[in-house]
Amino acid sequence: MEIVDPRVAEYVERMSSPHEPLLAELSEETRETLSSPGMLTGPVAGRFLELLVWSARPRRVLEIGTYSGHSALAMAAALPEGGRIDTLEVSPQHAQFAQRWFDRSPHGDRIALHLGPALETIAHLDGEFDFVFIDADKEGYVEYYDVVLPRLAERGLIVADNTLWSGNVVDDSEGPIARFNEHVARDPRSVSVILPVRDGMTLIRRA
Repeated sequence: MEIVDPRVAEYVERMSSPHEPLLAELSEETRETLSSPGMLTGPVAGRFLELLVWSARPRRVLEIGTYSGHSALAMAAALPEGGRIDTLEVSPQHAQFAQRWFDRSPHGDRIALHLGPALETIAHLDGEFDFVFIDADKEGYVEYYDVVLPRLAERGLIVADNTLWSGNVVDDSEGPIARFNEHVARDPRSVSVILPVRDGMTLIRRA
């Protein structure tokens, strides 16, 4: 199911700032060599994340779910001086792929890639997070949210991807994303809004 008319989606991409050459190359190789290329962040969502990071100026970013590294590199380009990203990936294949692109980027030294289960890695990371991007296994979204919300800085922001799940959340209230959306919407600890960007992106702050 298409959330946005394909003609509108094509127009939005065409009227947004174009892909950076390195990210365009990364995207092409992702589609050619990795499974599930639909997980790729893409130019519109990537620009959206970049602009959020540019506006919020976070010094500490946590990304749960690296995949091919597109979103981490999009965010890294907008980090303020001294800012850094901890990106978490459970797949050795995806981690190796992403690290190769981090090494090619002028912004790659701002990114630390951690291989292993996300919850275990988060437990070993110290301090607060200014910006968190959740784009990993959907069954884990509620746990990831519950773990990072108490560690979010006072003016920190959480962005959760795929929260419209191709529109299936409307009719499938038992799916993992629908349960996550319900959990966040009913949580008095936070304030949130779902935006129909690509497959749905939810912005969340502490109440």
